[in-house]
Amino acid sequence: MILLIAGSFFEYAAAQKPSQRDTIPLSVYINGHDTIPWTMLPEISVYDKWPRRLKKRQEAYNRLRNAVYVTYPYARIASSVLKDVDAHLAAMPDKKQQKAYLKQKEAELKSRFGGKLEDLSVYQGKVLIKLIDRQTGTNCYDIIKEMKGGFSARLWQTVAFVFGSNLKSVYDKQEDADIENIVQEIESNPYYYYRFSNL
Repeated sequence: MILLIAGSFFEYAAAQKPSQRDTIPLSVYINGHDTIPWTMLPEISVYDKWPRRLKKRQEAYNRLRNAVYVTYPYARIASSVLKDVDAHLAAMPDKKQQKAYLKQKEAELKSRFGGKLEDLSVYQGKVLIKLIDRQTGTNCYDIIKEMKGGFSARLWQTVAFVFGSNLKSVYDKQEDADIENIVQEIESNPYYYYRFSNL
């Protein structure tokens, strides 16, 4: 009975021999007389649950990272616009001409970015203030004061305080190390770094 079953099994196995089309090439490792199939499996990362205190820190970092990615292009644009405006104002000795130029430039920027900047959250606005100081070397209060006068600067500073912000915020590489790390991450990515030109 056993011989009959074994014979039937070998006959079935011979009939099921794969054809040339069924063959799958496979890398092998030969060790002495042994041939061992070898293949590369994709890497899979497995993470344990974050401890509560680290989870909160991770959430805070992710929020900051999102805010920097959203606002960094605007800070770069602010820096280039400020340089351009300074160069034009230096070539205009007449105060009336300067005022007219600033008014025109303000209208241009409002039509181009007004809606996008209004859509920023208060938190993103705070990050933008820091990034503008990083890019220009001057805080937002002083920029407004120079361009629009002391009264406008104080008025906007009051509005900023109402929303828990401060236009005089200064960027500090040590205090704002997380922001700096995220900016370095952005600057190492050419696709995102030049994206500001499409805004």
